Amino acid sequence: MTNTHVKILWADDEIDLLKPHIIFLESKGYEVTPVSSGVEAIEEIEESDFDAVFLDENMPGISGLEALARIKSLRPSVPVIMITKSEEEAIMEDAIGSKISDYLIKPVNPNQILLSLKKNLDSKRLVSEKTTSGYQQEFRQIGMRLNDRLDWGEWADLYRQIVYWDLELDESGDPSMQEILTMQKSEANAQFSRFVGDEYIDWLKGDADERPQMSHTVFKDWIAPELNTDKPTFLIVIDNLRLDQWKVVQKAIEGDFRVDAERLFYSILPSATQYARNSLFAGLLPSEIEKRHPDLWVGEDEEGGKNMHEEALLQHQLKRLGLSLKMSYAKITNLNYGKKVSENIKSLESNDLNVIVYNFVDMLSHARTEMEVIRELADDESAYRSLTLSWFEHSPLFDIMKSIRAMGAKMIITTDHGTVHVKHPVKVVGDRNTNTNLRYKTGRNLSYERKEVFEVLKPEDVFLPRGNVSSRYIFAQANDFFAYPNNYNHYVKYYKDTFQHGGISLEEMIIPFAICSPR
Repeated sequence: MTNTHVKILWADDEIDLLKPHIIFLESKGYEVTPVSSGVEAIEEIEESDFDAVFLDENMPGISGLEALARIKSLRPSVPVIMITKSEEEAIMEDAIGSKISDYLIKPVNPNQILLSLKKNLDSKRLVSEKTTSGYQQEFRQIGMRLNDRLDWGEWADLYRQIVYWDLELDESGDPSMQEILTMQKSEANAQFSRFVGDEYIDWLKGDADERPQMSHTVFKDWIAPELNTDKPTFLIVIDNLRLDQWKVVQKAIEGDFRVDAERLFYSILPSATQYARNSLFAGLLPSEIEKRHPDLWVGEDEEGGKNMHEEALLQHQLKRLGLSLKMSYAKITNLNYGKKVSENIKSLESNDLNVIVYNFVDMLSHARTEMEVIRELADDESAYRSLTLSWFEHSPLFDIMKSIRAMGAKMIITTDHGTVHVKHPVKVVGDRNTNTNLRYKTGRNLSYERKEVFEVLKPEDVFLPRGNVSSRYIFAQANDFFAYPNNYNHYVKYYKDTFQHGGISLEEMIIPFAICSPR
């Protein structure tokens, strides 16, 4: 903010001795109202608005602390800077407990006063300017990296960098820089989609050392090695959790947990629950699940839930890995069951492994598509993050985590896939047996523009089940979504700007994994 018309109230029983400080502030453009008692300070506050208050702690009559309480009751948001000769800890604690904004010990010099004002009045602007400047410096670097031929590890690092700046710019409140970042992320997603289209088949068919950690390998490689402890391990899978959502949730849990390791892995395609989460628990790719455990795989054209057998798939994987564990499994899809799990969490302490699947973020994504009120509450990426955090802080899951901390257990947090904010419709035609997902389609009579999709003519090339002899898969890329020509305009209007999953984007495919220990 500029200093013009910034009004300062300064209350001190020796106010005349502070005239040089007041002149200094006025020379910097501040308007200062001097008073010599707490009573006068309260009268001024009752009559006028001030941007900040300097308040002497030791004044005759009404003390500084008494005046502070009255000022805060009249103007709760005004920054109050307490000035005192005393360094007694009790006085400091009383002042801080009364929500002062700063605390200065006499004698004060003009630069201390000015710094305190800038810290309290200009801090948001200064932080915004620093953040904007930092991103401007990295903008060119990110752009140059996008011109390089990145490997899967470098793409994960670049996405982490983009998410960092997304969160920083969101806090700084600079919409113009946020818009630039959005454009840069869109460019990154377009190039990432081409990269995945070029590499994906080789990842699944080639050497394990030359591919990223993926849905079907993450349990064996990253989770199983963490199970050899005297304490139980809790594996919490939050469905549909993007990296940026994890970062805001991480801040909420850091008072209770240390994040000992944070990694990123790649969701398989389709980056949808039916495929990616079954693959996570089975330690197998979808066509391998269908072949080995036909009774546990439900195809696209079959009736019934597609993720009803995760516990059985995990038991099979543990057996293959030679792990004989006492375990529990709970899938939470509503508030009441979440509360029930939270209430009974202590009974799980004797287990080696406790798996909790929490479906809220997935439900939020679908609700945002279907319910107008949720669309309004989460109309952009920032609001979507904020809504996720608000849910989490008031959810049984947060209570469950606090109980995990109390029992001194290890906690692993991950997800099955992320979600992407879709913008651009891509026309596709399919028969009535074609699946309904907006980010991938499978069927035998699909019609589309090949250049607009990642096309898999032979499902076995990407270890996906083949519905019938002529079935194929197509995947939407970046911010695209599939729309049928019939009633096209209505369909596009309804689904544009919703959050979807199943296709190829940084947000859907590069997903968080964190190992946490109690503080």
